[in-house]
Amino acid sequence: MSLLNEPQVWTLIAVFSTALFGMMGFLLTGLVRIMKAEFATLHARIDNLDRDVQFLMRREFGENHS
Repeated sequence: MSLLNEPQVWTLIAVFSTALFGMMGFLLTGLVRIMKAEFATLHARIDNLDRDVQFLMRREFGENHS
């Protein structure tokens, strides 16, 4: 008698497989959201740094300096 012929075994395989793929999808979605938020924060910080450097350049060299 083979164990893989039992319907309960196939049901457990399906349940565990579904749970595994569902958890992987959930974790990957969360990771992508975190990475997008980090890149948005980094982009905002770079924009602020650029603004500050432009202000210092204008203050040091005047408005007409390119």
